[in-house]
Amino acid sequence: MKTKNIQRVALVGGGVIGSGWATRCLAHGLSVVVTDPSPAAAEMVLKTVDSAWPILEGAGLGEKADRSKLEFAPDIETAVADADFVQENVPEREDLKIAVHEEIGRHAKDDIVVASSSSGLLPSRLQSRCRRPERLVIGHPFAPVYLLPLVEVVGGEQTSLEFVRAAGAFYRNIGMRPLHVRKEIEAYIADRLQESLYREALHLINDGIATVPEIDAAVTGGPGLRWAFMGTFMAWHLGGGPGGMRHTIEQFGPALELPWSHMKAPELTEELKNRIVEGCEVESGDRDFNELERRRDQCLAEIQKVLEKYWYPPGQDGWPEMSPE
Repeated sequence: MKTKNIQRVALVGGGVIGSGWATRCLAHGLSVVVTDPSPAAAEMVLKTVDSAWPILEGAGLGEKADRSKLEFAPDIETAVADADFVQENVPEREDLKIAVHEEIGRHAKDDIVVASSSSGLLPSRLQSRCRRPERLVIGHPFAPVYLLPLVEVVGGEQTSLEFVRAAGAFYRNIGMRPLHVRKEIEAYIADRLQESLYREALHLINDGIATVPEIDAAVTGGPGLRWAFMGTFMAWHLGGGPGGMRHTIEQFGPALELPWSHMKAPELTEELKNRIVEGCEVESGDRDFNELERRRDQCLAEIQKVLEKYWYPPGQDGWPEMSPE
């Protein structure tokens, strides 16, 4: 199994996520080959790399960073044949991903990790027609991939723990923070948490309680600022005073019995869809979409500089190591 000296990464799929992976890998000195049947894919990848590069330079690029190490292949066979690591990023359709992984398995070297950027599918299902199912893992990133460090690593029923560890090691080497999802579950961890918040927000809009800009303000002005570096439980631990979580859970635990929130989403009617879309347009205002993306990236880069300076001890990033089992 190839766990060291990974120099060439194949990306199957060059959309938003594939472009983000390409940018991150190039920024860490790796050679990248992308394949995608869409005639617009190459332009999108190049645009993403060029747009993100100044932000990454400001964040501190490594000396081996080189965006010229990017090439495009006409098909999966050509792309993966000499790759040291494969990351699949095709649309979130189980049938399509199964077929793509079957094709990758025919041509990729036997000793490498093959990862999927799926945001919710079960790896055991994706393994169903793989020649080497033990090497398939989920490597679920978050957009923009070239800036956000979280990648959820999930193995399936046939995945070898060796390949899970190898995937985690690779992701750490390109500046990410792998989180091992030890039990296979749809949507993994982070998307399940995001989905819960999203469902409650839909109810607040649907019931006429708040608008899209008001909900976003409620998040960004309060809990969202804490979540950037604390997470839900540490925020509650510090928010309850010197007694910490022991005091907080006793004081606020009974509130869990109150009907404060919904778990089931409301019906996504045309009226609700319009409220959401129009609310986002109001919040965006006259600002150009590309300009919003650039400002988002600048904010994320600066936030991570602040965290490194003030929050995480030297040599630590505040994230758990990949679990041994």
